[in-house]
Amino acid sequence: MTFSVVIAHPLRWPLSVTRRFGLFHACQARSLSASGECDGWLPGHAEDVTDGVRPSDAGLGGDEQMVPRLDEETSEAVGKLGEALEWVERARGALYEFHQLSGHADRTLAEAIEEFASAGHPRAAAQLRRELLGRNVLDGRWTFQVVEEYDDLYYRAFVTADERIRTRFTGGRRHVHEARMKAAERDSAGRPRWNFGP
Repeated sequence: MTFSVVIAHPLRWPLSVTRRFGLFHACQARSLSASGECDGWLPGHAEDVTDGVRPSDAGLGGDEQMVPRLDEETSEAVGKLGEALEWVERARGALYEFHQLSGHADRTLAEAIEEFASAGHPRAAAQLRRELLGRNVLDGRWTFQVVEEYDDLYYRAFVTADERIRTRFTGGRRHVHEARMKAAERDSAGRPRWNFGP
């Protein structure tokens, strides 16, 4: 029996493990450390492997994920910025939902107009067409323009700022504050910090 593993996020795995999983992409040279580990995997997939073969617990992170050199107050500040970005991501998702819902409504309106015309009500169809079809949802703009403006004016600036702060304070690592929370909670419960399983 075989299974396929899909890597959805960048991980830090020893090269021996990544070779075993047959990753088809190469590690970025600047991310290859002297210890033989790679920090720069891009999303990809692994070849089929047999049951019972899986990456070492290093694939789940490690104490280096907590960036021990970073003081707690700075860690919390970086984490708070990351939380703010997560809310921005949710807002952006809601905006795209608004975009798609509005587009679906417009297509349904067009179908309704055609059905009024086919049912023998050309004046009603013509009036709906004049009043609603192709109408701007905001002053001068369709929803795709709203989405693009949000992305260009706000979202990209937020993502760039978050990346700059993480690069400066955590070496680019994400969720450092959460990694510390995980380690503390699992320590208090007597669980290994980074192992597979519950």
